Amino acid sequence: MEQPDLLKKASEQKISLSLGTALLLLLVVPLLLLLWQLRSLILLLLISVVLASSIAPVVDWAERYRIPRWLAVVLIYISLLATAVGVGLLAGPTVFEQIQRLVRQVPISLKNIYDVVENWAINFNDSRPELATDLLNQILDIQGLTRWAIRSSQQLLIRSYGVTTGILGGVLSLILSLFLSGYMVADSKTLVNNLARLLPQPWDERLAAQVMPVSNRIGSYIRGRLLVSFILSIAITVSLSALGLGDFALGLGAIAGVTNLIPFLGPILGAIPALVVAIPQGGVTFLWVVLLYVIIQNLETYILDPLLVGSSVGVHPLYQLLAVLGGTQVLGIIGALIVPPWIAGGAVLLENLYLRPKLMAERRQRLRSPTEPTETIATPVP
Repeated sequence: MEQPDLLKKASEQKISLSLGTALLLLLVVPLLLLLWQLRSLILLLLISVVLASSIAPVVDWAERYRIPRWLAVVLIYISLLATAVGVGLLAGPTVFEQIQRLVRQVPISLKNIYDVVENWAINFNDSRPELATDLLNQILDIQGLTRWAIRSSQQLLIRSYGVTTGILGGVLSLILSLFLSGYMVADSKTLVNNLARLLPQPWDERLAAQVMPVSNRIGSYIRGRLLVSFILSIAITVSLSALGLGDFALGLGAIAGVTNLIPFLGPILGAIPALVVAIPQGGVTFLWVVLLYVIIQNLETYILDPLLVGSSVGVHPLYQLLAVLGGTQVLGIIGALIVPPWIAGGAVLLENLYLRPKLMAERRQRLRSPTEPTETIATPVP
């Protein structure tokens, strides 16, 4: 009698599990479709949280002097906008002009590289110089390389703009992000409390307590990267002017400052235009430019990043690199900029909600476990 009952219970449990799994799948699939339709809104919220985390310490500081939070947010954004407009009016025309000349310089520099390699190949094979020329034509297609570089850049920009439906949509998304981030900072306590009420106990209190550490991690990462990029942009501009590349120094410094916001890949992307410009100047200038960017890279890695960014990332460099590559693949340039700070914020949740309680539980378990009895050697009785 017991065996049929056990089989019946097992079959009922199997049926209940299969029905539960089916219902879960029926709920998950529409949810994923809904999230996909709202991907632009989700991206907008991600950007807004990053902006809010960046200005939150300044707003908290202003609140200590009895300045309303909403007024502090307005003053901060007006100051940032005035600074951006001022810098744009002073340096913007020169930067755009130098970047346009840089774009025209790319085919000339590639042609110079081709000529150098061709002369070397002809000198290496004096008996049949036409063979070396034909081989180079097959391997190095200057026009093909130029078209590939332009096409790759266009695809990256299209992927970035495609998330926000064009340039106008990107500008509108930026304005909405500023508005949302200002609202988040101005009324952060009420917003966090209302969201925490939706969660069951004890997760409401646990997650509400993690809002401030996550915000600090994201904000410190963004502020540190901006400061490092600004310092390196100034250093590269001054150094390239000293090396005789003053006609492109300001544009190359601006490019290096923007690309350096992207971890790991940014310094390499910023160095490529400078090397392209240095090729027609001769081998000595080219070597000096290479040495300059090597020094800049080491200065950033071993001095500026530990000093200004510090341990704000809290993520292994390999995971940071994967975050940059994944964000670029999905969202283009926008993903490369906003995914790493969110990975840093997620590391705080992983550490505080899982790793630290796990280590404390293991430590308590070791303290509660009985000690191994020591073996005693009986002494013979005389």
